[in-house]
Amino acid sequence: MSRWRDLLPTLKMLVVPVAMIMARWLRHGIRTLGVLALVMIVLAFTRVPFDAHRWLGLAEGTCLGAPNAIVVLGGSGMPSGPELLRLEHAAHLAIQWPHAQVVVVHPGDPGVIQLMMDELVLRGVDTGRIIAVNEGDNTRAQAMACQSRISWGEASVVIVTAPENTYRSVRVFRKAGFPQVCGSPAWDHAMFHDFAYDHARIGGKTWMPDVSEDPALRYTFWNYLKLEITCLREAVAIAYYRANGWI
Repeated sequence: MSRWRDLLPTLKMLVVPVAMIMARWLRHGIRTLGVLALVMIVLAFTRVPFDAHRWLGLAEGTCLGAPNAIVVLGGSGMPSGPELLRLEHAAHLAIQWPHAQVVVVHPGDPGVIQLMMDELVLRGVDTGRIIAVNEGDNTRAQAMACQSRISWGEASVVIVTAPENTYRSVRVFRKAGFPQVCGSPAWDHAMFHDFAYDHARIGGKTWMPDVSEDPALRYTFWNYLKLEITCLREAVAIAYYRANGWI
């Protein structure tokens, strides 16, 4: 029993300082998260998220001439909103530049990449122009797969991907050995409508806030919050790729 009586005070001497340090770091962490959340809420009332997202799509400039190849980078399921948007944009470019090959890059299930190719054909792209690259689990691996699988020479390449991924993707492909690369982000199509409604006429409660005339609060604020998360995620990815020497 004497051993246990001696052991418990010793354990208490060890555990209490550690618990105090952990509690202090926990308080700092909660405070930091609170400040970050507050900053994000304030920024969502400004156009900063929109401008940051736009910068990621346009920072590497626009394509000045007709490329030899249009590379569509996949990453979502099929059908899905992001994938269909990229394919629609790539098909438009393929019609604009009829001599360019269209390279569809997507890892995993071959059936998905086949559906992507079928979508391009439905949108008017000739099957003989389409090349499938069914590998590459991140942008670096996809660029290396394109470099090893296809003889490009000095071909110019346009990358079609989501706007937030365009800056990094163009840099990655240049680093992988493509000398002439530009980006063509697949932007969402904006809906120009004010979305105002009559709160009382459609049965809105009198005790509920009437936001019928404030679509910016109902939609723009939340959309910008999502854009902040998207841009923060991409900023981390850019930092990671830069640390690895991939861009």
